[in-house]
Amino acid sequence: MERGASGRRVVVSTVGEEVGAFVPAVLPPVPPVDLSGPRLRLLEQAQLACGRLDGLARLLPDPSLFLYAYVRREAVLSSQIEGTQSSLSDLLLFELDEAPGVPLDDVVEVSNYVDALSHGLTRMGEGFPLSRRLLCEVHARLLARGRGADKQPGEFRRSQNWIGGTRPGNAAFVPPPPGEIARCMADLERFIHDETKALPVLVKAALAHVQFETIHPFLDGNGRVGRLLISLMLANEGLLAQPLLYLSLYFKQHRPRYYELLDSVRRAGDWEAWLDFFLDGVTETAGSAVDTAHSLLAVFRRDEDVVNAASRALPSLPSVYAALRARPVANVADLANRAQVSFPAAGRAVERLVEAGIARELTGGRRNRVFAYTAYVAILSAGTEPL
Repeated sequence: MERGASGRRVVVSTVGEEVGAFVPAVLPPVPPVDLSGPRLRLLEQAQLACGRLDGLARLLPDPSLFLYAYVRREAVLSSQIEGTQSSLSDLLLFELDEAPGVPLDDVVEVSNYVDALSHGLTRMGEGFPLSRRLLCEVHARLLARGRGADKQPGEFRRSQNWIGGTRPGNAAFVPPPPGEIARCMADLERFIHDETKALPVLVKAALAHVQFETIHPFLDGNGRVGRLLISLMLANEGLLAQPLLYLSLYFKQHRPRYYELLDSVRRAGDWEAWLDFFLDGVTETAGSAVDTAHSLLAVFRRDEDVVNAASRALPSLPSVYAALRARPVANVADLANRAQVSFPAAGRAVERLVEAGIARELTGGRRNRVFAYTAYVAILSAGTEPL
């Protein structure tokens, strides 16, 4: 449905030229988003897919294993959309402080994303509301180190920005001027917590994501915070017991369509086309997450059988295997520490895992060797290859 522009244009003077900046209207859209007919079925399918994912998560013997990996997978994917070239293995190596050949600036950005998402989820778990203040805290974590550290971390921008082009005059989009940011973000916060409109959480998250991306309140990191906002809203509303639904891979795979639909909302008010795309993404992503979890569980069962069969001759093997499963890239010292076994015992256990094809050595060195849980990393790395 085309409603006309979903906001107003104001003339701003910046970088020596006058341009039209776009200020979005408050949410929800007027007239309301059409949730009847085929779109209602899309919504029901997306909710059902989330329900399946939530049911599986509740049955997992150790959900923290999946949460640890999924958060890092999301960090890699979301950062790749912004142009980083780090892989999941790069991030895991960096976290181990063993990063030969890793693009340091890129992997620092990805690591910051992990910290930002974890901080937001932890704060909400402690009862802190999803708010402008929390988004600023998340942004501060996101830009704490590396590129962007000089771009006012944790603060709304005080200068005009633009998207695409070499200057505001040839930009693809010019967000609201700085003087409008506080009001726009206050309106967005009220919408997020407004219970009078009775919108399904998936619909509300879809609308809020576009609104945030349109406001573009920070000098840097807006795309990543906008994707984090979806995860934080779904967690805040309790849609999933564990935050295992992340749309960055879907957005990465459909980048041209994603940007086209954001523009269509701003230019023509076509929220329905965006919502269809978003709900399809939720259904596809939740289904993929379920498939991935089943694949990982099958790998764990298979490898546990191998480990248990060899444990009589090598008593340290089960605990070292468990440590590698919890952190699928590790060195022997790290595994010995977390498995609470001696360094020699951990070394023998790792060698047995390598012989069994469960682990492989990454660094090629005789000392400080790093090992990866081969099948685990391969499953989680699907789709995370740098753009």
